[in-house]
Amino acid sequence: MAIDFTMSAEQRKIQKMAREFSENILAPVIPASDKEPDPMLAYQKTKGAYIEAYKAGIAMAMLPKEYGGAGLSCLDYVIACEEITSIDPGFACTCLCNGLGLMPVLWYGSEEQKKRFLGAATSDPTGTYLSAWTAGEPPGGTGGTANFDSPLPKAGIGMTAVREGDHFVINGKKKWSSSPGWDGLGTNTQTAIIRTDSSVGGTEGLSAIVIERGTPGITWTFLNKEGHRTTSNAFVVFKDAKVPVDNLLPGAVGNGDLVINRNFAWSGPVAAIAAVGVARAAYEDALKFLKKNTAGSLTPIIRFQNAGYIMGDVAAKIESARYFAWRAADYLDKHSQHAELIGAMCKINVTETMIDCVYKCMQIVGVNSLSTEYKFGKYLREASILPIYDGGNMGMQRRRVHGIIADENFNPRAIMDDDFVKFEKSMEAIGTVADPVSKSRGIMQAAE
Repeated sequence: MAIDFTMSAEQRKIQKMAREFSENILAPVIPASDKEPDPMLAYQKTKGAYIEAYKAGIAMAMLPKEYGGAGLSCLDYVIACEEITSIDPGFACTCLCNGLGLMPVLWYGSEEQKKRFLGAATSDPTGTYLSAWTAGEPPGGTGGTANFDSPLPKAGIGMTAVREGDHFVINGKKKWSSSPGWDGLGTNTQTAIIRTDSSVGGTEGLSAIVIERGTPGITWTFLNKEGHRTTSNAFVVFKDAKVPVDNLLPGAVGNGDLVINRNFAWSGPVAAIAAVGVARAAYEDALKFLKKNTAGSLTPIIRFQNAGYIMGDVAAKIESARYFAWRAADYLDKHSQHAELIGAMCKINVTETMIDCVYKCMQIVGVNSLSTEYKFGKYLREASILPIYDGGNMGMQRRRVHGIIADENFNPRAIMDDDFVKFEKSMEAIGTVADPVSKSRGIMQAAE
């Protein structure tokens, strides 16, 4: 990308295509989907739009052309995503989760696996193909997405895969899998983070395995959510599910923890641009309201300083947030889709800033922003989700940033100089154990 932030002719074409799809095909189905109380039916109401997105190359846009994808760069993808998220970030999440499920195959799979799984994902004649990302686990016990990198031997991911001959036998529970499929019987594939070596705990012994639809021993349940109701998440139970050993991603053996960090760094600028899209929509709607209504005065509300100043601040924050998302995506493109530091910083900064922008719009519109006649309630629901998913800003996202900058070899000017910042296992788990020095002393004293 040129430093003057000028989009190329091809990028403008991508933006135009995504905008036309979003406004003409997606927008009409969202109101009914968002209001549908049954989470499965709500999801299914977007299926027709998804098929059109698949045919247009949007649903698998992040995959390389050599495997049948659209071959968009991370930056191109972010530009397209803003247009979709300005209409509905939930639907955009459905498409993004294809990437969360399939990018690990691209990064860590064998050539045979890439052709098999990515090729199938991009050549579905029905246009309904879905992939899922299955990493987080239910709270309580050892689970929970945000504590997956705890170094304690009995913490972190508890789902296990035990090898028996040419299969793994998988047992455990997962929560927040990105989709249970259109019918609740599973996506075409899901990439799951599983403990393949139970002799070690914490971040050790984790791997990534691709699990295909129809595998016996797996049950899916739709989760009912406050926001992102147009997409789906699942609670998944594995009971003696047998998966071929050939589905283990060889580059991820023992490094499932790094797969999680890389995946959520890759999605960082996408989550950020989703927040930009939501805030942009709220800002544009608020501006229309303020120019149209007088609130009983002799002039439209926008003519008052308070309204004008606040809306000007909101506009500036949206612009700066967009450029941060572009910058993080550009960094991904330049560094082999590694952005563990700037991807997290971007997601944290932008998603939290955009919540404030949406609320500021509601304040200026006033009590009418609560009316279902307008969309501000939905904007607030959607914006509030973005900081708490992908491991959570107050969970793994900030912890990753902390772990990197605390490293003795960290160069604080690396991002500014566009240098590669490597993320290593030694940077995980920082701050996850309370006062480890005191605890270790207590253990030693007890031993004495």
